[in-house]
Amino acid sequence: MAEPTPDRWRPAWAAIDLDAVRHNAGLLRRVAGPAALCAVVKADAYGHGDVPAARAALDGGATWLAVALVEEGVRLRDAGIDAPVLLLSEPGPDGLAEAVARRLVPTAYTAGGLEALARAVAAQELPPVPVHLKVDTGMHRVGADAGDVVALADRIAADPGLGLAAVWTHLAVAEGAGPVDRAFTGLQLERFDAALGTLAAAGHRPPMTHIANSAGAIGVPDSRRDLVRCGIALYGVSPTPALADTLAGATGGGRLQPVLSLHSRVTYVRDLDAGERPSYGRQRPLPGPGRSQVATLPLGYADGVPRRLFDQGGEVLIGGIRRPLAGVVTMDQIVVDCGPVGSAPVAVGDEAVLLGRQGDEEITSDEWAGLLGTISYEVLCDIGPRVPRLVRGADTPG
Repeated sequence: MAEPTPDRWRPAWAAIDLDAVRHNAGLLRRVAGPAALCAVVKADAYGHGDVPAARAALDGGATWLAVALVEEGVRLRDAGIDAPVLLLSEPGPDGLAEAVARRLVPTAYTAGGLEALARAVAAQELPPVPVHLKVDTGMHRVGADAGDVVALADRIAADPGLGLAAVWTHLAVAEGAGPVDRAFTGLQLERFDAALGTLAAAGHRPPMTHIANSAGAIGVPDSRRDLVRCGIALYGVSPTPALADTLAGATGGGRLQPVLSLHSRVTYVRDLDAGERPSYGRQRPLPGPGRSQVATLPLGYADGVPRRLFDQGGEVLIGGIRRPLAGVVTMDQIVVDCGPVGSAPVAVGDEAVLLGRQGDEEITSDEWAGLLGTISYEVLCDIGPRVPRLVRGADTPG
């Protein structure tokens, strides 16, 4: 297990396993093949560290990367990463000059966005820039209406500085197993194919199409097309348990491996009488009949440990034993009920695992998400920047 480096004053860290990224990329590439794999590394690779995660994903079989912001793509380029980097949303005019200068692949879905892109390319006298035209098939977040795609493709074709490199869309409920969700995913595919047919009738045949996210890549074969864009699965979290089984069946038993685990060390221990109420609000008494051992850990909601975790029955692993929170999560610290004094002693310096495995027990981001009524994406992205990421596997060849 990764250990805090000596120059870290606060004993708390997130361990990042790049070998797991490589493994997951390889599984996704196998299940989606012959489609190419695009590793989504936006939002600092969902809190895992974008540059190391991107390199590991490319080692594992990805050939494309995707980000949400120009700044995210620039950071990859500054790190020396040369793989194609897709911008998943249409950049504003102020970011387009930098985007095309850094050879980021722009997404477009408005006439104004294409005009701004054309001006940015002309101003820099660049070779033709490949454009990925996004179609809204039902997500209703961003994307061109089906009735506008021909006009947008015509505008791309008319400009010598632009080229239509791909048409794509995004699935809203690919992870859904119920008949309503399955039907809607089918409808999105039908709408996408209809848009492609309309484009073909107008003389536009893009060399690439892409639809699938992680759930689509694993569970919706018809969505795989030429490229799949995988985010959460790359980091070892299946969109649903059923899709984990689907992936295993398609890859001869292959399972995603969690990439991130969250750790700290006990910084303080005290024995408290039954009925004492630790932390803000004094919300819960310690059980009796005897005294309880209460440990303090130096992580809080400023680090991504949700305040509601206490209310919903969150636990921490210390000594391989699940131990409940003893009071409300505070900004910098949590308190943990380690049970009756003498039952399973805990000492200052003992390692605690908030997310990950210790002994025979494991706490996953899915567990937190289930308790909190959210999704693993949010759990992972919320782990704050002041938690150092300790990376292993960085020098392992792909």
